[in-house]
Amino acid sequence: MMTEAGREAMTLVLAAGGTGGHIFPAAATARALTVRGHKVHLVTDTRGAGFGDGERQVTLHRISAARLSGRTWAKIKGMGTLALGSLQATRILRRLRPRAVIAFGGYPAAPTAAAAALTRTRLLIHEQNAHAGRVNRLFAKAADRIATSFPEVAGLPASCIDKCVLTGNPVRAEIAELFGKPYPLPQDGGPLNLLVTGGSQGASAFSQIIPAALGGLPEEQRRRIRLAQQVRGDADEVAARYKAQGIEAELAPFFGDMPRRLSEAHLVIARAGASTIAELAAAGRPALLLPYPFATDDHQMANARQLAATGGAWVFYERGFAPAEMTARLTTLLDDGEALRAAGEAVSGFAKLDAAERLADLAEGRLPAEEPPRRNGEPQNPSIQEAA
Repeated sequence: MMTEAGREAMTLVLAAGGTGGHIFPAAATARALTVRGHKVHLVTDTRGAGFGDGERQVTLHRISAARLSGRTWAKIKGMGTLALGSLQATRILRRLRPRAVIAFGGYPAAPTAAAAALTRTRLLIHEQNAHAGRVNRLFAKAADRIATSFPEVAGLPASCIDKCVLTGNPVRAEIAELFGKPYPLPQDGGPLNLLVTGGSQGASAFSQIIPAALGGLPEEQRRRIRLAQQVRGDADEVAARYKAQGIEAELAPFFGDMPRRLSEAHLVIARAGASTIAELAAAGRPALLLPYPFATDDHQMANARQLAATGGAWVFYERGFAPAEMTARLTTLLDDGEALRAAGEAVSGFAKLDAAERLADLAEGRLPAEEPPRRNGEPQNPSIQEAA
């Protein structure tokens, strides 16, 4: 059977958790593959929500999976659950006989990646972060290709260097549409739009950090700021601090209109998860980054450093955070619209808007010709703007 584009129609299996950051790249890739006429199956854990109602063309399969963490008994139980999941996934692959399995990382993808190795099914891995996750490291040697979201990825076995190809990390279409749009230069004496998002982890820490940093700004700058900040649980207390500082603030636990807020923002303060980095690049917005300090293998710090190497982002440490350091950076940036615009342009050079299409190309066995294999490890002499 052939697709409309003349390609052979294939059956493909995607392995990802049904929640968290791994599911969106899987959903975007599934969409790109189904548009090309391929049959796509998603294998996820029993807790996962799948792709929801938006991807009815994808067949959902649920298997058992668990983390190997906690006390000895919990780890033993987890190993048993993973073994069961691997058996379930093996049965699925033997029945479907897919052309390839694409694993998107996280423990729910582990049983299907193991089943791919067992059944000698072609295995592709998508690594979102600048430091490879544990599951992806485990199956890297069994993979045919490793798609990366960052130019440099640490943690992979040295023997896997030549398997790596830069595809990028898919972003929502509404975010991708912001790419290339003119940066909204702040007007003299006009509002300074500041967007603060803590992501799913650590928004509560920002409730202490950001007011402390903004409170040290000159009064004139504070009165110009129009702040939108993600706040959970302690909104009244945070609102009172901003009011006392003369800062106009809109606080909410979640913003459903992030594309609009990004388009209006002059500067963003955020964590450094893979999806956040990809969205900042697509929108072309300069950023102050505070990586989540408890992320596995400190992968958010690795992500932040690579975006900072573009010249359009600055990295701060949450542990031992010194408000004066961020205040100094903010004071300089908020007074220099051209510097903000240039930083946004630098960040936009990091964007890969066709990431889902590149992943679909890999699934079809076609490597992007313009992207050579990537070196494993951190950049050798990165030009990083990093706060002390």
